[in-house]
Amino acid sequence: MAEFVGHEAYIAAAPEAFRPLLEELRAGLARALPEAEEVIRYDMPGFAIGDRIVAGYAAFSKQCGLYLAKGAIAAHADDIAAAGLKATKTGVTFTPKRPIPAALVAKLAVASREANGV
Repeated sequence: MAEFVGHEAYIAAAPEAFRPLLEELRAGLARALPEAEEVIRYDMPGFAIGDRIVAGYAAFSKQCGLYLAKGAIAAHADDIAAAGLKATKTGVTFTPKRPIPAALVAKLAVASREANGV
């Protein structure tokens, strides 16, 4: 796997169909977490406050994922299901056919920040 220097490089290396989704996700996370710093950790772009990763995202061959604190996913499980998205304990997956709504990104990011205590 390649090592990425920044969010731009990560997005540029993602499958072309996912790049607009990742750009929107990145912008939405930046708006929701204005005090967060963009970081690359474990070869994945994320947003950190202090030493805590509040949100991260990734692109795979068939889908993208948004990764957050468990409490954020649990608190918004109904919203995630209402958007027709799948969730694990720490992530939500989405595709160009079923993107993650901007309002949901904001809710999840804020909830993840609160769950992380930052």
